[in-house]
Amino acid sequence: MKNILHSVKKFYIFSRNRKISFISAISIMIGASFLTIFIVKGYSSSIVFSEPETIKIEKKPEIKPEEWKFNPQPFTMKELKTRGCVADGILSNYGDDIENSVALISRSQCVYLHRALETWNAAPDFEKAQEIMQKIDKKHVIYGMFIAEAIDKKADFYWPEEERHFKFSDMCRGHTDNRWGEHTCIPSLNKEEYRDYLKVMTRQAMDMGIQSFLFGQIYLQDPEERDKSEIYDVVKDMRKYAREKHIQIVIGAQTNNMTNKRYLDLFDYIEGGVGIDNEGNIEEGPCISTKGSCWALLWHPDYASRAKNVFLHLDWSGLYYDDMSIFARMDQKTRVNTLKYLYNYFTTRDMGFMMPYLATINKDNGGCYGPKKRFYSPDNKYNCQDENFISDIFLGRF
Repeated sequence: MKNILHSVKKFYIFSRNRKISFISAISIMIGASFLTIFIVKGYSSSIVFSEPETIKIEKKPEIKPEEWKFNPQPFTMKELKTRGCVADGILSNYGDDIENSVALISRSQCVYLHRALETWNAAPDFEKAQEIMQKIDKKHVIYGMFIAEAIDKKADFYWPEEERHFKFSDMCRGHTDNRWGEHTCIPSLNKEEYRDYLKVMTRQAMDMGIQSFLFGQIYLQDPEERDKSEIYDVVKDMRKYAREKHIQIVIGAQTNNMTNKRYLDLFDYIEGGVGIDNEGNIEEGPCISTKGSCWALLWHPDYASRAKNVFLHLDWSGLYYDDMSIFARMDQKTRVNTLKYLYNYFTTRDMGFMMPYLATINKDNGGCYGPKKRFYSPDNKYNCQDENFISDIFLGRF
């Protein structure tokens, strides 16, 4: 290109020296210009222009808020015995008023929430339980889980490792169909499917921070010769997993009138009702006198002397004559005096007494109640209004 322009320049000088006519010179110059344009166009078409390089800016991964997780803390047996509260099913959405139940527990003096997660006729919903745990505003709390002697044969619970759902009908003890209502049965520890379910369920519970496990009416779940029971391996596996997870747990059982010390030594505590009359008095014998078969009073030396620890509460079953229904029919003065007496009586004897915060009562009870007639709550929002008195008892003010 440079050479062509140079030639045009030389031609211009040459034309001047040779005195070529102006029109001829212009014609020659125009022709040279077209020639130059043609040559330049051809030259430019031969040039390959590369696309500008696209600079990829790596997108930073979206920062998600840290997923909430409950962090279980070490505890003492004394805390369980002296700061225990029955909060039956609060993590299972029992009580028909979960928001107020959560607020009640959050402002209470309770540390141990007994039976907070329920499995009565239902598989546990850990996702829902964790949502409720997140709402409970307490610096130190110990959650308990009830392993029920009642299962629903149509329940649904997934086993991730095996990529299958458990078959609850394979867990049933023989001849117990519809024991607790339609589609129910009593599970048996002799059934491998039930033992696998217990392993998976309790491990998932520990993963979310549950620290107390109570086997309901263990003599129904384990009716065979107890010295050779499968419960030994079940409990051993639970404790092993807790050590691996570095989480402190306790395991209890409703043992009723069992006195086999080797069997009772499996458990960190045995648990049962107090057995009160209409004035809040307790009986002296080992069994409630009003029942034909023995409904054991576990604080009695016949049982307490053979167990590591004893946890007591006002028993509930939804029946008109159980502890909780009797308690809810008392006037407030009698209720408060009863709780103060039972708490001091048992804790001074190194037994646990758990205050009632959420428990079932008979729906036709006729006394005070919480959000519904079938539930007791001490919340000042409802008509029992025992909340402040219970806190004062815990704090030694009453």
